[in-house]
Amino acid sequence: MKGLPQQRIRAFYRALMDTYGQQHWWPARSRFEVIVGAYLTQNTAWTNVEHALKRLRKERLLSADGIRHTATEQLEQLIRSAGFFRQKARSLKTFVEFLDESYGGSLDRMFAQPTAELRKRLLTLNGVGPETADSILLYAGGHPVFVVDAYTRRILGRHGIVPAGAAYEDIRQLFEAALRGEESQAEQNSTTAFTQKGEPAGSHRPSPMSTAKRSAVAQRYNEMHALIVRVGKNHCLKVQAQCDLCPLQKFLLNEK
Repeated sequence: MKGLPQQRIRAFYRALMDTYGQQHWWPARSRFEVIVGAYLTQNTAWTNVEHALKRLRKERLLSADGIRHTATEQLEQLIRSAGFFRQKARSLKTFVEFLDESYGGSLDRMFAQPTAELRKRLLTLNGVGPETADSILLYAGGHPVFVVDAYTRRILGRHGIVPAGAAYEDIRQLFEAALRGEESQAEQNSTTAFTQKGEPAGSHRPSPMSTAKRSAVAQRYNEMHALIVRVGKNHCLKVQAQCDLCPLQKFLLNEK
């Protein structure tokens, strides 16, 4: 498929939504759980994060108050399965301190800030890069920002939409501009949830956070990021792409 990058991304979105439907990401019970998950998922598989979250939940520490009053050494052991556990424990402590000092411990107050202002402040925190900041903004706060990850870069690179080494901000702005007013047929045909199609791997059951109320634009960014992750995990593998059953294969063929 030839055309402008924004047109191609919109076509990708329609194809993926029509094939897979809603992904129910982020699977979490609370906004704070999303934030913790955003920190823990750095440089590790989600299954490892789930083990750490399960341990925190079992100890009833999956809250700002829980992190606040847990000794750093204990927190490190509880999240050990997520890797880089010492660094991540310190980063979680730093976030809670930031929340307390800047917003009186209130996520409502934090997320009430304008997107650009809050994003800038999050990026000053230890352990928070653009992907983590945008995950917190979008999935926990419902702010309309697109999350760019390694899967995004890989898929766009293989389709020749962005060059290798493209800046994070350039890719984020490209997706946001492309999807801001887009609506797939799957969205048009849905009322509360989409029917899952295709293989079940990569989809999640609805959770309080995945079904939380958010703007249409934020929901669209949410879905596109989750759909890209699904393609990256199941088809667009790092070492060798498995294109035969990929919903985006038809575009790859047309791009040659």
